Amino acid sequence: MNFSHFQRLVRMMFEPDGTGGILQHYDHLTASDVRQLNPLVLAYVGDAYFHLFVRTRLLSYEQAKVQALHAFSAQIVSAKWQHKAYLGIESMLTDDEKAIYRRARNAKSHAPRSSTVAEYHSSTGFEALLGSLYLRDEDKRLYEIAEASFEVISKAMMQEIQAKSQA
Repeated sequence: MNFSHFQRLVRMMFEPDGTGGILQHYDHLTASDVRQLNPLVLAYVGDAYFHLFVRTRLLSYEQAKVQALHAFSAQIVSAKWQHKAYLGIESMLTDDEKAIYRRARNAKSHAPRSSTVAEYHSSTGFEALLGSLYLRDEDKRLYEIAEASFEVISKAMMQEIQAKSQA
């Protein structure tokens, strides 16, 4: 982002409302508003949600070692594991949810070196699905999918650890 774009965002974010406060531009979006958003924006929101969900979930196992929590949560939210999570929950998704996933999966973006291109695009779709549910205030469904995903990832990680220990 260049400096002029940053300045424009700051002016929009802190626009006075005429009463000494700041003008609020954000209300929760309708389902049709969410459908109009760039799928990478949905993934941006979904990524933040899943990070927070995983970090909170990990607190039931560890509360003292922040570096261990960070390292473990970073691994769980990686493209590799989010791809596996999507494969594990796909059968529980509605056609609309699958459509959101596909739209984001097919969005033009650049994969990092830490995952395959397919895993990266799949994780983008997964995150967009979470982001769309969050922005539409579908909290119950969002939690259901995030929890199921966490369980898929946990089981897959355990299987991988067991396979490595037997080798």
